[in-house]
Amino acid sequence: MSDTTKTGAEGVTWNLGDLYASESDPRLVTDLDAADRRADAFAAKYRGRVADLSAKEMVELLTEYEAIADLAGKAGSFASLSWTTQTDDPARGALLQKVTERGSHLRQRLVFLDIEWANVPDGAAARLIGDPLLARWRHWLVTARRYRPHLLTELEEKLLQEKSTTGAAAWSRFFDEVHGANRFEWEGAQVPEQVVLAKLHEPDRAVRRAAAASVTRGLHAVERTTTYIANTLLADKASDDGLRKYPGWISARNMDNQVDDATVDALVGTVIGRYDIVARYYRLKRRLLGLDELFDYDRYAPLPAAERRFSWHESREIVLAAYRRFHPRMAEIASQFFDKRWIDADVHPGKRGGAFSDGCVPSVHPWVFVNYLGRSDDVMTVAHELGHGVHQFLARDRGILLANTPLTTAETASIFGETLVFNDLFARERDAKVKLAMLVREIEGGFATVFRQVAMNRFEEAMHTARRTGGELTTADFSRLWLDTQRAMFGDSVTLTDDYGLWWSYIPHFIHTPGYVYAYSFGDLLVRALYARYRAAPDGFADRYLALLAAGGSDWPHELLAPFGVDLKDPGFWAQGLGLLEEMVNQAERLAHDAGA
Repeated sequence: MSDTTKTGAEGVTWNLGDLYASESDPRLVTDLDAADRRADAFAAKYRGRVADLSAKEMVELLTEYEAIADLAGKAGSFASLSWTTQTDDPARGALLQKVTERGSHLRQRLVFLDIEWANVPDGAAARLIGDPLLARWRHWLVTARRYRPHLLTELEEKLLQEKSTTGAAAWSRFFDEVHGANRFEWEGAQVPEQVVLAKLHEPDRAVRRAAAASVTRGLHAVERTTTYIANTLLADKASDDGLRKYPGWISARNMDNQVDDATVDALVGTVIGRYDIVARYYRLKRRLLGLDELFDYDRYAPLPAAERRFSWHESREIVLAAYRRFHPRMAEIASQFFDKRWIDADVHPGKRGGAFSDGCVPSVHPWVFVNYLGRSDDVMTVAHELGHGVHQFLARDRGILLANTPLTTAETASIFGETLVFNDLFARERDAKVKLAMLVREIEGGFATVFRQVAMNRFEEAMHTARRTGGELTTADFSRLWLDTQRAMFGDSVTLTDDYGLWWSYIPHFIHTPGYVYAYSFGDLLVRALYARYRAAPDGFADRYLALLAAGGSDWPHELLAPFGVDLKDPGFWAQGLGLLEEMVNQAERLAHDAGA
């Protein structure tokens, strides 16, 4: 399949009818109005009384609270999903802003619950948490109280919520619109970012070099805007952290992830301590490609046997077959995304780049978003996001407060899905050269998830610290920090050009979810341990695994993983996962020898 050949994903767009018929569907406003009325009644009934409620009354409170959140969340998901596929449509942007503003006002009506529950005296809170009537919400009740030192007064919380729609949320949306509208020159045409980024996976080095130059030119065109957005959001977060008395830039994220700062520091430090694996691998790849020097635009170059492309239909069959072999229920759920149009795969101008799965609300179902161009990496992306989708679908019964997991375990199902697909294909392949090409792709995927994400965490640490201590940063400042933290990972195995310094500027995680990226490393190393246990003792594993997904965020991550013999508090756990990555490099070296490469 050549670049000009259609993949079959053209026109594969989601049908959001399970939410609303269209952007003008009157039911959307009706639902928002109903949420407002119920929130007003909720506040009138419970404000000032939370500390005195019986277990039965607390059940009634939480049931209504979830119902209100589901109503508003349904409208919010629709507006966001509709906009991501056409970020250059002013009408969709206006709807997103309208729903965002109304959501902010709704949360202001309900914020008293967070504050009052966090401040219930310990004895009274313990009695409610331990009451069997409230067992469904036990974990939420426990985790919500941890925020007591960081909550402000109700009036202050309302003010922060009110200003967020014209603050961080607005700047994040602006970033998406700027980069969604940005165009990159390719062979005389102006194309979306993801089209040019895909060229970095081409076998022709001249094509990769030209693509890298095009990406850099396109990013230069919006660098002043992107730099200002980044500076503004860095300052906004510093302000919020100071007001809430968080000790560091990442402390709030760690609390949301239900891990402490020391655990994250241990993870990051262990990964940094094995950067030698990265350098060793890229020296091997340089030899396999027959190059004297490996540049940043060579990192994703395929080996000759890996040039095959996959149609959308092939991608579907590959993923579902691997899921089905693991557990029929996984394939049954995943197939609905294709059959019922819960997935959007078409690539077109105005569509946001990247991929995600939106869990939406428990009363509906998740939605998967990808930009499918037919590469093997795209197949793995489909497997990844459908893993999220299956996870979110199974966890819906936990309710809106406990369906979602912390980010540290949110990547479990997605990376496990990728692993299933890769190992299924790898086991069936007999050609040593093809197996080597496949393994190289898998190693690079693991490196991107484990090592690169930690390197990006180091970049975030550097830029947040620099912004807080030295004031506003220039584009050159950001680029220097980016190159410093990337070079630390590659060592002398990859030559990073000065142009590559600007490539921090298109990564949305830094903008939308500060501190997120280490969760990928956490999830990948966790999945490698889980998969090793599955291979060693497969009996009953798949059923336990689906039970883990169905549990959502209903307990602490270490408790949910205990049935698998995983101890997240053991420092050696992370080293074990890195050892599995190192073994893959060993295997690649052996395959290279067998293939005469």
